[in-house]
Amino acid sequence: MNKEEQVKMDFRDLFNKMAWLNKTKMEVSLKGYKPSEVHCIESIGRNVDSNVTKLAESLYMTRGAISKITKKLTEKGLIESYQKPDNKKEIYFRLTEQGEVINKIHEELHKEFQERDKAVFEHVTEEQLDSMLNFMEKYSRHLDEEIKKQGIDIKSD
Repeated sequence: MNKEEQVKMDFRDLFNKMAWLNKTKMEVSLKGYKPSEVHCIESIGRNVDSNVTKLAESLYMTRGAISKITKKLTEKGLIESYQKPDNKKEIYFRLTEQGEVINKIHEELHKEFQERDKAVFEHVTEEQLDSMLNFMEKYSRHLDEEIKKQGIDIKSD
């Protein structure tokens, strides 16, 4: 295996380990909520005037999938829809009080995971972090271009 293959495999393994480690705590703390629902709540909480299109783009899901999730979240009382006075066509979403509670629990869990992993990052220099971020940005742009070449629009139905 060459170094490029090793980097890709190590990224995948790293992601899978993080997901596995975090999974149980997330499931216990956010019982009754699917990861896609929690991430949708997170995105709505972070972005003012979230709509189906913006959510689909930020979560790399289809608008149809986001429509289903937002419908469930509305039924559960976690989000509410609204329209702007100057644009009666577009529907936007915001968190309800209950949605804010779920979002806060999710944020606290992420802080806990960051604290757990702090020991590693304390020994990483700014230059190393910059180098890693630069690589990830370049690789992400490359993958975006490859997706475009295939004529796939992951940000629409």
